[in-house]
Amino acid sequence: MATLKQDPHKVREEREKVLEVAIGREVRAFRRQQGITVADLATLTGLSIGMLSKIENGNTSPSLTTLQTLAHALSVPITSFFRRFEEHRGAMHTKAGQGVEIEREGTRAGHQYNLLGHIGANASGVMVEPYLITLTTESDVFPTFQHGGIETIYMLEGEIDYRHSDSLYPLKPGDTLFFDADAPHGPEILRKLPARYLSIICYPQNT
Repeated sequence: MATLKQDPHKVREEREKVLEVAIGREVRAFRRQQGITVADLATLTGLSIGMLSKIENGNTSPSLTTLQTLAHALSVPITSFFRRFEEHRGAMHTKAGQGVEIEREGTRAGHQYNLLGHIGANASGVMVEPYLITLTTESDVFPTFQHGGIETIYMLEGEIDYRHSDSLYPLKPGDTLFFDADAPHGPEILRKLPARYLSIICYPQNT
């Protein structure tokens, strides 16, 4: 059995939410970017190695004077130490039936795509597009999609045969298909309509 690196139920330690930790991470990041050791920074600032270690680990609350000294030594604005603390973490709540209906390249009449939410540039470096797709009795089978990223299909209603590359997968309510979206894919045989499924596409921000 594969070991997952992420625990979906993990709660971040309380100290990760406080200002001291945010400042400490920035001090360490700027120091490393400039190739400066803790000992070098101690010499530049007159602060002890122990104090700098406490600051970088978020174990102490540095005074404004100390922050000014660090900012001068690292040649950065003092406000740069607070950027992660102030960083906005987005969320989008879409109520039932209120997803944005869109036209996706390659779709035909009778295929309804509702975008359930979207968050732009974010700290994770990953873009996620969740769709609720409805295929009706008027749906027309279309040529397969092919795009970058990873996609997950979760079947909610109806039955379809979904193509991925050279394979065909029968999907019924509760079934999941997880695949590399760079291979040709899409619903090929509509066995029981109407059919509804979630399609969640993930890809790097820089693509």
